[in-house]
Amino acid sequence: MKPVIVVHGGAGRIFKEREEGSRAGVVRATLRGYGILKQGGSALDAVEEAVRSMEDDPHFNAGCGSVLNEKGEVEMDAIIMDGKNLDSGAVSAVKCIANPIKLARLVMEKTKHMLLTDHGAHLFAQGMGIAETPGEKLITERSLERWKKNLEPDSNPEEFQKDLGTVGAVAIDSEGNVACATSTGGLSNKLIGRVGDTACIGSGGYADNRSGATSTTGHGESIMKVVLARLILYHMEQGMSPEMAADTALDYMKTRVGGLGGVIVVNGSGEWAARFSTKQMSWAAVKDDQLHYGIYAGERHTKCVDEALASESEGF
Repeated sequence: MKPVIVVHGGAGRIFKEREEGSRAGVVRATLRGYGILKQGGSALDAVEEAVRSMEDDPHFNAGCGSVLNEKGEVEMDAIIMDGKNLDSGAVSAVKCIANPIKLARLVMEKTKHMLLTDHGAHLFAQGMGIAETPGEKLITERSLERWKKNLEPDSNPEEFQKDLGTVGAVAIDSEGNVACATSTGGLSNKLIGRVGDTACIGSGGYADNRSGATSTTGHGESIMKVVLARLILYHMEQGMSPEMAADTALDYMKTRVGGLGGVIVVNGSGEWAARFSTKQMSWAAVKDDQLHYGIYAGERHTKCVDEALASESEGF
């Protein structure tokens, strides 16, 4: 089986001045994940590494760069899932952790549970020896600025939700195993303790070797209403291609609950798709040593991986 990885940096509106950074960020994440797959590594390791790379990139609403809740704090959600045995681990409303995806993987592998939240997740992280990152270190100037703007009496927080970037990755490895990972800082100025789709299995992501893997992004409450990730795999189980399954599910979410979003999908044969109903979504994929990436609908650049790695080391 030839390995494939697909990554997204969030669906919504990406401002002109942030386009280049978003493109470079998803390309970098994809190349890192693909490097693991190319050496015979697992889909699980590849998606974790790709998402970790974006959590460390302030261009994205995950890890460092997460938006702030109503109190001006970072609260993050993440999920990872193994398509081989349907094992999954997730964390929600976690604070002071640089890489929630790493913690989600530990929940999956070191506990009998699937989801730990807030204080319990914090205690578990301490027990696992994960270093605490001071909350203010995860706050970027941009997140702080947006939070303050949303506090103004005549502000419209809905406007600011349009350019949020949950991050995610899906992959299939040389053994034919699929995996997904998703991580987010959630909605700007959200209520304390609000948990969106990301940490919810079947909504923020799902992986099953029998059908494929998907990671979602967009309006969390809408995604949860239609259980978007599992819905896409259901369509693929009925014989749809990844692209058709993604478009059908996104269209259903839009018509049924008025929600917009984006998804990345890979099936058991290595066919993949990156589709969205929002204005933009940064995405990248590697298959057959060819890198594909874009932001706008219909935009697709292609490079060979070696060329991309060379320009990556020169700073993209």
